[in-house]
Amino acid sequence: MNNEENILSVSQITALIKAVLEENFDEIFVVGEISNFKAHVSGHWYFTLKDSNAQINCTMWRNLNNYVFFTPQDGIKVIVKGRLTVYPPRGSYQIEVHSMRPAGEGELQAAFEKLKRKLAEEGLFDQQFKKPIPKFPQKIGIVTAIDGAAFRDMISVAKRRYPLVELVIASCRVQGEGAAKEIVESIELLNKQEGIDTIIVGRGGGSLEDLWAFNEEIVARAIFASKIPVISAVGHEIDFTISDFVADLRAPTPSAAMELATPNQEELFAFINDFLYYFNERIFEITADYKDKIEHLIKSYGFRLPQDLIKNKIQFMDNLFYRFQNLADSKLSLARNKIVLLEQKLENYNFEKTLKRGFTLVKQNGQYVPRLKKLIEKKPITIKFFDGEIKV
Repeated sequence: MNNEENILSVSQITALIKAVLEENFDEIFVVGEISNFKAHVSGHWYFTLKDSNAQINCTMWRNLNNYVFFTPQDGIKVIVKGRLTVYPPRGSYQIEVHSMRPAGEGELQAAFEKLKRKLAEEGLFDQQFKKPIPKFPQKIGIVTAIDGAAFRDMISVAKRRYPLVELVIASCRVQGEGAAKEIVESIELLNKQEGIDTIIVGRGGGSLEDLWAFNEEIVARAIFASKIPVISAVGHEIDFTISDFVADLRAPTPSAAMELATPNQEELFAFINDFLYYFNERIFEITADYKDKIEHLIKSYGFRLPQDLIKNKIQFMDNLFYRFQNLADSKLSLARNKIVLLEQKLENYNFEKTLKRGFTLVKQNGQYVPRLKKLIEKKPITIKFFDGEIKV
């Protein structure tokens, strides 16, 4: 028998299988454990569902996975809804996932513990990275739902405790699909604003699923990267989320977060009143204390030593001046004596006194004749006496 007329191409047989599968498995629910999860840059998810005996490839497109309230992780057991399809280039069948949910609350708790261990090992919870919360903030940024009770409670607490503070709301969804992404965007937005001193990230209570957005890795990393100190206030006192561990401070409730972020005006007024009451008395006490300290210092050896040094220098200068004055007087006296001796010598050489004693001077041709041999005979001479002159 010749069946060559029934020979099919690869594409044809694949198309037949594709039609059969997609027509008969148009809507299925499958439970399994996620493995090889990959979030593509395009936004699509690719992963494998497996159990102890088999595995199947899965694809979830970006426009659908936006509605999943948690980020899948390897090892989490989930229930997916979708349809079977065939991918012709590989000749493999897969599930085109339309929705996904954890197989139970225990799966979410397991994912929580896994992420917590991962971030702790990276150091995101270390105390050395915690930033201090300002005591007197001017602006507080709030990341929560603007229509939620948590926001109204925080406004009420701020008005009661510290009405001077300005509240800046970066509203976002706090549960459900896309909530984690909006929380991250709000934190980043407040970090770009001027003058924000503190950021409060939180919401009211709810189930583990309701609070899950604050257990997402992207939210944890956004809080850690914030340059502004962050207070995490998610749920009630018994609720703990990943954001609580990575934040700079954890508050049990949103109202408690605002109390931690603001000073109490009543306590401030009480402090001011007490300060004014004791102001004068305290000032006098402080002044008296400093007066005693100054007097003690002045009388101390350390203060006397500079004065003694100055006095010694003054005495030294006086001695120098005295010696200089004595030296100058001695020099002047010696000079006077020399002058007197010179005056006496000059006086002894005064020819007027010599003439007065009877001596005369002989002049010839206008010059004195000191020796006989210099006298020219037969020429006139002038003889000078003490009381006059004659010509001969």
